Amino acid sequence: MFTGIIEEIGRVRRVYKQGESMKLTVGATKVTEDVRLGDSIAVNGVCLTVVAFDSASFTADVMPETFRQTNLRHLSAGDRVNLERAMALNGRFGGHIVQGHVDTTARVVSRRAEQNAVVFRLEPADAGVMKYIVPRGSIALDGISLTVVEAGDRTFTVSIIPHTLEQTILQDRQPGDTVNVECDLLGKYVERLLAFGVIPSETDVSAVGPFMAGNRRAAPGPGRNGITEQFLAEHGFG
Repeated sequence: MFTGIIEEIGRVRRVYKQGESMKLTVGATKVTEDVRLGDSIAVNGVCLTVVAFDSASFTADVMPETFRQTNLRHLSAGDRVNLERAMALNGRFGGHIVQGHVDTTARVVSRRAEQNAVVFRLEPADAGVMKYIVPRGSIALDGISLTVVEAGDRTFTVSIIPHTLEQTILQDRQPGDTVNVECDLLGKYVERLLAFGVIPSETDVSAVGPFMAGNRRAAPGPGRNGITEQFLAEHGFG
C-alpha cells in the first residue's frame, strides 16, 4: 500500500520489451536506500516488485495486464518517473490509501495557470471510472495523491500547488500526454458490495427493518440481503 506522496523522480535506464511484457530498470537513490528483493515500489503509481537492484537502480518486471492498462508501455530510456516505496507502518499517512493498482489512463485535455496553482483537465480512457470520481474526493494520478476539483460526465479537473508540481513529473505533463489513474478505493468496494446485496440499495430500504437510509427510516420487515433486525441491533441501528 502507498500514500500517494512521491519520494523522488527516477530516470528510466533500460526498457526491454517482449510482446506485451517488459523489464524495466530505473535509476534512483532515495528509494534504493533500504531496498530488498521482493519489495514494492510504485512507478508512476503502478505497484511493481523489485527483482534486482544496486545502490543506484532497481529492476522490475511488468506483466501484460499492467502493460496494457498503464502508461508504462510508453516508457523509454531517459524518461522521468514518479517513485514511492510501500508505506511503512510507523510513517505518516500524508496522502490517501493508494494500492498501486491502476484503473485506467487519462489524457491531459488542458493545462492552465490559476494564480499560484496549475489546473489540469483530464479525460479517462475508460469513461466508466467517472462514477468513482467526485468533487473534493481523492484520486491518484501517476501515483500522486490529489483532490478532485470538478467532475463531469467525461472529464475531471485537479489543481496542483507549486510544491507538488516541482517534486513530481506533473511538471512535464502537457495536453495530449497520458497519466495513470487510480480512483479512490472506497467507492469501488461500496459498488461491489451493492452488486452482491451485502449493502441494501435505495430500492431495498423498505426491506431492511429499522435501517436508516439517508434521512428516511425504512419500515420494519425482514432483510432480503442477509441483513436482519438482530444484525442491525448488533451494529448500533436498533
